[in-house]
Amino acid sequence: MNFDVEFFPVGEGSRAGDAIVVNYEVAPNDFRIMVVDGGTDSSGEAIVEHLRGLYGERVFISDVVSTHPDTDHSCGLRAVLRELPVQRLWVHGLWSHAGEIVGLFEDSRWTPDGLERVIKAEYPVIEELLSLAQAQGTEVKEPFVGDAIGPFTVLSPTRGTYQHLLPQFRKTPAANVELLKDRGIWLDAPKGLFASLFEKAASTAARFVPEGWFGERLREGGITAAENESSTVLLGIFGQQRVLLTADAGCNALTWACDNAQAMCLPMAPFSLIQIPHHGSRRNVSPSVLDRLVGPMVMPGARPTQMAVASVPKDDSQHPRRMVTNAFARRGVEVHKTQGIKWRGHCNMPPRPGEREAEPMGFSEHVEDYD
Repeated sequence: MNFDVEFFPVGEGSRAGDAIVVNYEVAPNDFRIMVVDGGTDSSGEAIVEHLRGLYGERVFISDVVSTHPDTDHSCGLRAVLRELPVQRLWVHGLWSHAGEIVGLFEDSRWTPDGLERVIKAEYPVIEELLSLAQAQGTEVKEPFVGDAIGPFTVLSPTRGTYQHLLPQFRKTPAANVELLKDRGIWLDAPKGLFASLFEKAASTAARFVPEGWFGERLREGGITAAENESSTVLLGIFGQQRVLLTADAGCNALTWACDNAQAMCLPMAPFSLIQIPHHGSRRNVSPSVLDRLVGPMVMPGARPTQMAVASVPKDDSQHPRRMVTNAFARRGVEVHKTQGIKWRGHCNMPPRPGEREAEPMGFSEHVEDYD
């Protein structure tokens, strides 16, 4: 199956995000369009302009996926839904789960209606996406494990996992910690901890230390925000080619994705393309997770058999983290980054006018030390 995956440049400084367009052929000269996240308002407008340039007035998007409610991923989708016809919108409803999760909060006085109102007020962008979808008659669905979205299958989260993550979101009321611990889905981190982690990491000067091929410094136990762990993880199968889109998934979500792929007997690595989660943050991957996701370490000098890309702002010099790109490289993955440019991976698709082949990142002999 012929296809391409385009990562649009998103954000400046510490304001990162994802905006991805997938074109795939279902019959000779018959293509479908899928948009996964829209980044900021400007990147959403760039997606609209790009698709109109390719297809003119014939633009029709089969599926739009909002992977999680962070605004650096969802804002741009408003322009897509406002300007272009969309058949289906895949987005988690957040407040629509109020009746099922009301018992998972610290305050036992919450009612489903009250909880729904409070959560809805905190996510105006998601509410606007739903309103725009309703206005144009777009079908709205929630992406959970096993759902098919074009050539992609959702690998994470399950509905139950999502509902246990919701009380741990930064903008929802305080969770019943002991109950969530008893049920085995607790991230063991204060809600406020991640409000500015990415910003802090991007603005603080890093201290570099040596790292060799056999001396991996990436640690186990990375913890990221509950919103990130709720990210929709998508496995695309295009004949013999496989694409994994991870959004901001962390170690938990990636492990769940591997477990669910195995349960559904879906092939994983090697990947023609894998998205490096959360712009290359070291909180989202670990050596053991990468061993399972993309494979074990290969010998130095071995030819890469997989490709990965990290979406990072043009003026962010600290992402993707070098120890993360090294971790992918030593497992046989050729690593790329957007860094303010549009990046395109494709199979049997013609080049675009003015398109240049992207330069892969090399292995770094020095990486950022942990704080």
